[in-house]
Amino acid sequence: MGKGKAFINWSSGKDATMALHTIQTNKRVSLLLTAISEQYQRVTMHGLHRSLLEAQSTSLGIPLEVVELPSNPTMEVYEKTMMDKLSKLRKEGYDTSYFGDIFLEDLKTYRENLFHPLGFETRFPLWKKDTRQLLLDFIAKGFKAIVVAVDAQELDKSFCGRLIDQQFLEDLPDHVDPCGENGEFHTFCFDGPIFHTPIAFSKGALLYKTYPSPKAPETHQNQVYGSWYCDLQLLD
Repeated sequence: MGKGKAFINWSSGKDATMALHTIQTNKRVSLLLTAISEQYQRVTMHGLHRSLLEAQSTSLGIPLEVVELPSNPTMEVYEKTMMDKLSKLRKEGYDTSYFGDIFLEDLKTYRENLFHPLGFETRFPLWKKDTRQLLLDFIAKGFKAIVVAVDAQELDKSFCGRLIDQQFLEDLPDHVDPCGENGEFHTFCFDGPIFHTPIAFSKGALLYKTYPSPKAPETHQNQVYGSWYCDLQLLD
């Protein structure tokens, strides 16, 4: 365990929240770190507006810092931007980074290869835990979250904007991981035992966005992938 300060890579969703809840039993987390779009001021992948991130930070009582990324950054630009931020945090006394990843080995290895050369320890408090049981525990502990994005290749748009509860779990198709660990869906956590007050928001429209195929372009020239997003607005 590092002797310096610790931060968590904060997605705004249930996995990061469960990881933070687990960590706080024996380690103080001093910072939430989130990557957002510089142009849209929204969480990458989740589409959540920065104002809701800031509301989470206030309710959790943990400062927030963002890494602003250009639209559709190359891997080189992403890594350079992240390493600049991490180097700054290292100089400020941070030496431990937490993640909410559960079982994706290649992603874990990628994070370790990015963080370790800068002198960070990487910790994965949810690693290899049963994802169905994790979601049941999340619900049982009184955490509340809403689905803000779904992969249209894996889930119907009717799942977007739903609350995470027992019925949601029962309605998931068999091929979808209960925690959406393969990117099937993303969430925004707005209440629970580590929040001082619930975050008030309203649901806006469902938005559909498409992306080029992530597979080889010569074999998938005309194939696009899409995601549904539920736009949330922070209430005063």
